[in-house]
Amino acid sequence: MLAKEGYNVTQATLSRDLKMLKVGKISDGWSGYYYALPEKDLVSESEKSYIQDVRRGILSIEFSGNFGVIKTRPGHANSVGFALDVLNLPEILGSLAGDDTIFIILREGMTKEDLLESFNARIPEIKD
Repeated sequence: MLAKEGYNVTQATLSRDLKMLKVGKISDGWSGYYYALPEKDLVSESEKSYIQDVRRGILSIEFSGNFGVIKTRPGHANSVGFALDVLNLPEILGSLAGDDTIFIILREGMTKEDLLESFNARIPEIKD
């Protein structure tokens, strides 16, 4: 999971996240370096991998207000939860994953329908 404002992150965590995102350190040609994201095609391929994790793992989604419970295949909740974090769906405020269950909280003002519409646009095979 990427660092958020106000959170402390270790160098190891930051390095791992940058590597996972395929961010490269490039010399500026003078006295330093800058970080660059990969070409659009590589990001798309990476996103496809996370979408596959979600497709493979989710069995059902149920809501009560802005709280959701996602049931997954046994052992898939962590990878599905991580994929949802990386896909950065704007409707999801946060998630907590166990072995076969993910608890999600929707952002204020967002509804189950908003999330399902977002799923439909990016992960069409997901149904409620």
